[in-house]
Amino acid sequence: MTLVLLCSGQGRQDRAMLDLFVDHPAAAPILAEASTLLGRDIRTSLKSADDATLFANRTSQILCVARGLVAAACLAPALPFVVAGYSVGEMTAWGVAGIWSPARTLKLTAARAEAMDSASGDDDGLGFVRGLARDRVETLVAQFDCAIAIVNPDRVFVIGGARERVERCCAVALEEGAIAARPIAVHIASHTPRLSRAVAPFRAVLDASEPARPVPGRTLIAAADASTVSGARGIAGLANQVDTTIDWAATLEAIVERGGSRFLELGPGSALADMVRATYPMLDARAVDDFRSIAGVEAWIAG
Repeated sequence: MTLVLLCSGQGRQDRAMLDLFVDHPAAAPILAEASTLLGRDIRTSLKSADDATLFANRTSQILCVARGLVAAACLAPALPFVVAGYSVGEMTAWGVAGIWSPARTLKLTAARAEAMDSASGDDDGLGFVRGLARDRVETLVAQFDCAIAIVNPDRVFVIGGARERVERCCAVALEEGAIAARPIAVHIASHTPRLSRAVAPFRAVLDASEPARPVPGRTLIAAADASTVSGARGIAGLANQVDTTIDWAATLEAIVERGGSRFLELGPGSALADMVRATYPMLDARAVDDFRSIAGVEAWIAG
């Protein structure tokens, strides 16, 4: 049975997201680096920052990647395993694969967020539409000058654009029979052409990052095209996903076809594990946030 680690994207962070690992020795250097980048102790930020700060793009990306890196470092799953990341979670996945150190991964994540913020409009955002066919969603987003950002299983589409247009697009989707549609707590139009100006500066930072090859026994899958990443040769795809639609449904399908049978979402949240459970009910899928202790997660991994 092949273990697959799934690295979460933005939007599910919460104030307790580090509680399970905060006192573990392996977490300390990662939390210290994240605190430096945030300009404030990360634990203090989580407890006292207002929601606008907690979900601001740069802070959100650093928090989510820090959580995934901490979970992987503390759990230290035995090799071999496969790892893949959703949106900014792909940065986490590169770090978990060993292409960069955790500190380098967090610095590059901050650079990614800064490039995206510089390219983004002040009123950009994301939403989701569930239950319509892809061709209908494509027609809708074109009507409102939006774009499909992420294709998820079970006809769930993340859409991006100017926030007011995303809201209107979601309202019309509901009128046309969508099961659900609404804006989500991400204030940037990730994976859409609205961020095209972020690609070149982010690519330049990645090119200078001196990526290694993945650690033997750790297989990194790119979310852009479900290919196997081998370090520097994957840099272009990682940069381009900032303004390009991600087909996460196809990525999961490719991982299952390669033998992935046990899935663990590192978090924050359980959205990715929920997708696997709904789409592949015969497979074993859990999220770290399903457990109450590190020992419980370790027992599941060992089992």
